[in-house]
Amino acid sequence: MEKIIRFRNLCCANCAQKLEKKLNKIKGVDATMSFVAGKILLELDDEKKLDEVIAVCKKEEPDMEIIL
Repeated sequence: MEKIIRFRNLCCANCAQKLEKKLNKIKGVDATMSFVAGKILLELDDEKKLDEVIAVCKKEEPDMEIIL
């Protein structure tokens, strides 16, 4: 399943890179972040993985606004 999440208020490209690495550690998730475009392209094994992705985003970057 492919999903795109848009985001705002992420401070820098380095933070995006760190978050992308964290998201890719979730089993069944392949994430590619674009800081400039403000989006995360996800390939998920299961739709339920989206909840895990959002939880990691909120934990690692609490100021980042997620737009579904």
